[in-house]
Amino acid sequence: MSERGKDRTPRMPKVWEALITLAFLVAMLAIGIMVYGVDPHVPMFMGVIGAALMAMRLGYKWSEIEKSMMGGIYKALQSIIILAIIGILIGVWLDAGTVPAMIYYGLKILKPSIFFIATLLICSITSLATGTSWGTIGTMGVALMGIGYGLDMSPAMTAGAILSGAYFGDKMSPLSDTTNLAPAMAGTDVMTHVKFMLLPTGIVYIICIVFFGVLGVMQYRGGAADMSKVTELETALSGMFNINPLLLLPPVVVIVAVACKVPAIPGITLGIVTGAVVGLIFQPDCNLGTLFSCGMNGFVCETGIYEIDELLNSGGLMNMMFSISMTIIAMMFGGIMEDTHQLEVIVDKLKVLAKTPATLVALTEATCVASNALMPEQYISIVVPGRMYAEEYKKRGLAPQCLSNALESAGTVSSCLIPWNTCGVFILGTLGLGVADYAPYAMFNWLMPIAGIVMAFLGITVADADGVRMIRRSKQNLRPEGGDTGA
Repeated sequence: MSERGKDRTPRMPKVWEALITLAFLVAMLAIGIMVYGVDPHVPMFMGVIGAALMAMRLGYKWSEIEKSMMGGIYKALQSIIILAIIGILIGVWLDAGTVPAMIYYGLKILKPSIFFIATLLICSITSLATGTSWGTIGTMGVALMGIGYGLDMSPAMTAGAILSGAYFGDKMSPLSDTTNLAPAMAGTDVMTHVKFMLLPTGIVYIICIVFFGVLGVMQYRGGAADMSKVTELETALSGMFNINPLLLLPPVVVIVAVACKVPAIPGITLGIVTGAVVGLIFQPDCNLGTLFSCGMNGFVCETGIYEIDELLNSGGLMNMMFSISMTIIAMMFGGIMEDTHQLEVIVDKLKVLAKTPATLVALTEATCVASNALMPEQYISIVVPGRMYAEEYKKRGLAPQCLSNALESAGTVSSCLIPWNTCGVFILGTLGLGVADYAPYAMFNWLMPIAGIVMAFLGITVADADGVRMIRRSKQNLRPEGGDTGA
């Protein structure tokens, strides 16, 4: 009897047991984030403890639970390495002047007559260059809000353009932590993920450009523009760095590497090397010592201008540890939940709602939005749904980038549309507007989840295991088999 007790076979969890584990995680995150305002890491670790205790109740030994955690981390190991390398890249690009050059040339396109489009583009460029929507909103966003007031532009519309650009860059930048977290949860690599997102995201972005162009024509009254803030930012950047168009070469190298299907790690490393070379050539204060230091600890500057200091004091391997540690803890939770079948029993109940690949994408996006509301943290809205549905996408013969795209299309961008989410709270504190004010104009943020579902039914955001989009397969199926059958 005692021997059987020691070696009992683990059983399948009941649905209510799996839901208790998820409810415990939700409770820990809600208390930690909403009540005490802490980072999600330790509350997430409490969720790991809850998952482990439930696994023991199901009959799993500690050695098996530990193996599940390690297995979960191993699945995300490539993304963890990429996050570390990206931290180095951002630090090097800042020291080399590449990121400042991207922002400087972005500011050059700001014209009052195309204010909303320019705001959208500037925030897109800044977010693409830095990989952070929050950094963009808290710096360029604040500056552009002030310019908008000076031009008598609607603050809500200005905020909508800022958020649309910032979250577009956050979604598409290989430097973004969410852009790396989503493929890690889905089981693909960041470059494959970004390439798959290009078409659907590009379509939505073009709609946003048209929308803000029309909005700008309707709003702009041709008054005198106070461009002093833009001039101040341009002067500060050109005073700190030797701005030169060749400083834009490193991101071009990374883009070409993606286009040539170079794997993520060597592709990003090429960007680091190119950035170091142009920095040594064009920046008098840049040397191997500063490059090594910025690659490790990030770039540091004290100009006295809030927007510049906030935007440029970033990068470095150590500053990326926030995202790396979040990924590790999240994958510990995911590993336990997967190997003990706790996610499986929940998905089995949900998947009856998703009879086709398109409805599975819709269900995934709905879960992401619900996660943003129930577990009000952007990272968690990617982590939990990602691990919930990864196996189901695999079983149905769908490419993992379908899942990662759904996670980004709903989890990343919808976070700012929830008032009590950390993103909604942050925007209220920085831009001074609540969700009810800017949501109607945050075109990219609410249109992207809707468009993602619509495009899934059109076959654009659904692909088979070989990465062939369903829309292409449908066209191929329309061709007669065996060639021309004759009249």
